[in-house]
Amino acid sequence: MGFGGKWQQKRVLIVVRTYPTPAHKGAEASCTAGITEDGEWIRLFPINYRQLEPQQQFRKYDWVDVRVAKASDPRPESYTVDLDSIQVVSSVSYKQRWQARKEIVLPLEAPSLCWLRRERDEHKHPTLGIFKPREIQRLVIEPDEEDWTVEEKEKLRQPNLFSQRPLIELKKLPFRFSYHFTCDDASCTGHQHSCTDWELGWSFIKWREKYGPDYWEEKFRARFERDMIEKRDTRLYVGTLSAHPHIWITVGLFCPPL
Repeated sequence: MGFGGKWQQKRVLIVVRTYPTPAHKGAEASCTAGITEDGEWIRLFPINYRQLEPQQQFRKYDWVDVRVAKASDPRPESYTVDLDSIQVVSSVSYKQRWQARKEIVLPLEAPSLCWLRRERDEHKHPTLGIFKPREIQRLVIEPDEEDWTVEEKEKLRQPNLFSQRPLIELKKLPFRFSYHFTCDDASCTGHQHSCTDWELGWSFIKWREKYGPDYWEEKFRARFERDMIEKRDTRLYVGTLSAHPHIWITVGLFCPPL
């Protein structure tokens, strides 16, 4: 991905990190999004998170300083990152973390996904957002390919010239995860959105190893379906796909307790 702007310094609160996928450059990449100090959405891509130096490996709701330039990607929130410039500054207060996060995130809350889609279709903006579904009906789990394709493995095994850190090869998620929900919009007929959230993908990897093939789904649904519906004031972070600008997916979960 090239860029069409001058380098500039920004401070960003990281709110979204997706499960990595094979990339044309840098072996793998994770779509990362945040909110700037000025209260604006920003998409930082591509970031090969696992190849960052340990002190640069930010967590969600960390403030980071980063040098960016407007990407050639036509989505207005998309910026190319100078990876060497990433510096973790601080984390949102632990003791009052949800209230502190709400104060930053919720001013950007949209009325609905349907509203976001209309705005993007009419104005080409926004291509990132957060909203509260009227109802989440269920988490859909569908089988996917068990392993990467030959081409994807070749991408993942590309040497990284800028890092000598050895990595275990990225694990393929053998399932597709999506949410079926309705919007708080009079015209909404329902949506089913794939979800690429990092925590969701990584939890599957850990819990299948811990609980085995017969029991992981029960634990997984308890956390990412029942708790989200019954115990959490859930909102969804969403974004459009660069190659398919009319398609929205869920890129992150915002789940403060009720």
